[in-house]
Amino acid sequence: MKDFFKILRRFIPPYKTNLTLNIVLTILSTFAGLFSFYMMKPILEILFGISKETYIHQNISYESIKALTDSLSNNFYYYIGHLIDMKGKSYTLGFIGIFLIVFSLLKTGLAYLAAYSIIPMRAGISRDIRDIIYKKILDLPIGFFSEQKKGDIMSRMSSDVQEVENSIFNSIEIMFKNPIIILIYLVTMVYMSWRLTIFVFVLLPISGTIIGRIGKTLKRTSNKGQIQLGIILSNIEESLSGLRIIKAFNAEPKSKRNFRENVDKHFRIQKRLMRKRQLAHPVSELLGTIVIVIVLWYGGKLIFAGSASLEASMFMVYLVIFYSIINPAKAFSTGFYSIQKGLASMERIDEILQTESNIVDKRDAEELTGFHDKIEYKDVSFKYEKEMVLSNIDISISKGKTVALVGQSGSGKTTLVDLLPRFYDVTNGEIIIDGHNIKNVRVKSLRHLMGNVNQDPILFNDTFYNNIAFGLENSTKEEVIAAAKVANAHEFIMETEFGYDTNIGDRGSKLSGGQRQRISIARAVLANPPILILDEATSALDTESERLVQDALENLMKNRTTIVIAHRLSTVRNADEICVMHEGKIVERGKHEDLISLKGIYKKLHDMQMF
Repeated sequence: MKDFFKILRRFIPPYKTNLTLNIVLTILSTFAGLFSFYMMKPILEILFGISKETYIHQNISYESIKALTDSLSNNFYYYIGHLIDMKGKSYTLGFIGIFLIVFSLLKTGLAYLAAYSIIPMRAGISRDIRDIIYKKILDLPIGFFSEQKKGDIMSRMSSDVQEVENSIFNSIEIMFKNPIIILIYLVTMVYMSWRLTIFVFVLLPISGTIIGRIGKTLKRTSNKGQIQLGIILSNIEESLSGLRIIKAFNAEPKSKRNFRENVDKHFRIQKRLMRKRQLAHPVSELLGTIVIVIVLWYGGKLIFAGSASLEASMFMVYLVIFYSIINPAKAFSTGFYSIQKGLASMERIDEILQTESNIVDKRDAEELTGFHDKIEYKDVSFKYEKEMVLSNIDISISKGKTVALVGQSGSGKTTLVDLLPRFYDVTNGEIIIDGHNIKNVRVKSLRHLMGNVNQDPILFNDTFYNNIAFGLENSTKEEVIAAAKVANAHEFIMETEFGYDTNIGDRGSKLSGGQRQRISIARAVLANPPILILDEATSALDTESERLVQDALENLMKNRTTIVIAHRLSTVRNADEICVMHEGKIVERGKHEDLISLKGIYKKLHDMQMF
């Protein structure tokens, strides 16, 4: 439970007012219920002739709690006896019934208000956790997600958060609401008969220990279930993304078989989980009945022996109050199971929240306000895990120049470019912009200098306008249109039903490849970065689309420092410098004509493309 208290300390403080109000209303509701129970004693005694005493009216005594309760009880007896004498037993019974209904209404009304006051807390905690996870996801480096499945992360943000919310809500009942009810009732029971209540105190921990042992394995099973659910969501995400390939290769049977295996495994785990969870109610019901029977036997034995501190009518009230403790006590068992599940889910969530990002600003990080001179890669080496992906790279890119990176797939071109905006940090060496090591500048100001156009344009399920203006909140409609015109996108945008307010679908699914790329270029144009990174921006396009995109890129590249990754050498022949990469090293560099004359790797690549 110590771990769960840590969770409560993390998420409950913003809702202290709601929790306090809930506690106060719970106390009032409990006292209202207790008062109605306690008044059953004089009713039983007078209506059924258990007591033959005659009561006279007394002045209320405030000398002590006992004197106060005795005088109040005496006067209640007096008024009930007087009412019986004046109106008869049937009339008095109806009056008492109305009295109990009023107090029951008061009790249930206060209980509802207590539950109502906690609703903002329950909904707010799940909102807060999801918000924290999402912010953390955006702050984590790209390298983290290469080792994680998207579906598993989605599972942690959805079902795991739901489990934590349920467990926190149940824990509030366990730690606040139910203990208040039980404490008030137990104090009353001690007041009524301390000897019988001590006997109850011996029985309750025994039943609690049995329930606790049953629930110990629930946490492990729940954790396995959440992991498997993450695998299922990953399977769904991959299938939706690759549906075209699945159909093209007639792989539907294989995909169905894999999915069935995953859901069957989740089914088996859930069966074990549900069996243990459903065991909570019958076990607690049985234990509650056993405790009631034992208390009834022991209390009756004390009364028959004449050694009890309460008479028969008070013992009946005692049993009613004790029975009212059973439900809150039983809630401990189901709540305990829920807490175990919540702890398992919180551990999975904390795997994300406690992951340290290695791409962070230093305390004295500098602010880059612009790009004025050059970019330098100085003896840069990089590895993802053990083997070096880049080795001893040296490049200098002056402002306004275009440098192209060419070479076989896997030679390290994209990795080299990803180091510049600090998607990853160099293993050895350093990258310098205008004399500043990029590790010593603010990441936000560094990336503000750069614009990216990738081979696979990243678009969102939103309008043309919002995709082009993405990340630039103060952009005007005129600026967005001007950027679209530079990117050769304005014409086809205006041909759509709602123009710039037309939704482009998931990842731009309503657009062709060339249209998606030109929207991506328009976004870069609007950002107006001094440094431009083009990663295979035209390699996936047909000839006509490539020409339109190439024209848009040439408009974008004017007066900008550009790093181009290209497989089609025809797109980079006019670059100021071409760097040929092979197995993580720059093996050739120079202008197009110079590299052709070297008759090396570049000449070989060129001849293969010409052929």
